[in-house]
Amino acid sequence: MLDSIPARCQRRRELKAVIYTRFGGPDVLRYEDVPDPVCGADEVRIQVASAGINRKDINQRRGVYANHTSAFDRLGLEVAGIVAEVGSEVDGFSVGDEVIALLDGGGYAEQVCVPAGQVTLAPHGIRLVDAASLPEAAATVYFMLMRHAQFEAGRTLLVHGGAGGISSFAIQVAHHAGMRVIATAGSPAKLAIAERLGAHTLIDYRQQDFVSVVDAVSSGRGADLIFDTVGGPYLSRNIEALAIGGLIAVVGVQGGSQGSVDLRQLMSRQGTITSSALKDQSVLQKKTIMKAVSDEIWPLVASGRVSPLLDPQRFELADIIDAHRYFESGSHVGKVLLTVSG
Repeated sequence: MLDSIPARCQRRRELKAVIYTRFGGPDVLRYEDVPDPVCGADEVRIQVASAGINRKDINQRRGVYANHTSAFDRLGLEVAGIVAEVGSEVDGFSVGDEVIALLDGGGYAEQVCVPAGQVTLAPHGIRLVDAASLPEAAATVYFMLMRHAQFEAGRTLLVHGGAGGISSFAIQVAHHAGMRVIATAGSPAKLAIAERLGAHTLIDYRQQDFVSVVDAVSSGRGADLIFDTVGGPYLSRNIEALAIGGLIAVVGVQGGSQGSVDLRQLMSRQGTITSSALKDQSVLQKKTIMKAVSDEIWPLVASGRVSPLLDPQRFELADIIDAHRYFESGSHVGKVLLTVSG
C-alpha cells in the first residue's frame, strides 16, 4: 500500500511508458522515459500494477484508426493499481486504495491519470495484479448487452469466440442469469474452456455450421442475443440465427469490417443490430457504465460466480513487443496481461 504517500504526492523524476510514432508491427513500440502524468482536479493518479492488452490496441498500432485525430495516443485501455494522488474535486477515493480503471488510452505505463468517474475500487476476490482483466470485458458486456436486453432465465445467448477475454466474461454473466448459452470456438481445447465457464452448447466453427446448430438446439426459435467478435463475415449468418425480436451486438471485427445485410430478412426477424466502441464514449457515459458495472457485476466477481479468463503467459511492460507478438499469434486464451514491476 502507499498509505505513507501524501495526497499531493511524491513523484519519481522519470517514469516509463510504451510509445510509438509510426504505424506497423510490434517492432514500432518503444519502452521509454516519459514525463510525469499531471492530473486534473477531477482525476486520480494510479500507480499501475498491471494493464490489459486488447484487440483495439493492436488495431491502433497498425493504423486502423489512422484518420482519428488521436491515432498516436498511447496504448492501453484498462489498468489495475494503487491510487497515488487524488484530485482536489474527487470524492470517494484515498491514496492507497486498490482500484481498476477504464481508460481512453495510456494504460501501458507505470503511472496514469484517469477521470475519477472511470475508476472503481477493485472488487474483492481477485488479486490486484489480475484485476486489469476486468474493466474492458465487464464494461463491454454491460454496455453492449445488459443495457439493451434483459438477461433472463430461459433466453438464449450465442457467443462467438467463446474462449476470448470478453466473450468468456459474457458466457459467465449469462450463465449466472440462467440463460442458455451457445458458444463457438475454433478448437476442442477452447470449446472445453467455454463449457467450463457455463456454455451449454458448443460449436466448432471449423467443423460445424453455427446457424444449423442454433436452429436445432432452439427448436427453430433462434438466439435471442448474439455477441459477435468476428464482424463482417458473420453478419448475414447471424441474422439467420436470430430469434424474432432478437439483438445482435457487434463488439469486434476480427474477421473483417465488411459484411452484407438482407434488410428484408432482418425486418422479418424484427431484429436489431447494435455496435459501439467504449473508447469513443464520453467521460460522462463511461462514468455511468462503470457505476453500473460496479453495482451489478463486481458483486458477481467478489462472490466467485464470475471470474476473468486469464492467459497463463505474462509479460513485463518492458517486454511489450513480445507481448504484442504473442497476442497476434492467436495462441492466447483469455486476457493477456502486462505486469508493471514495482
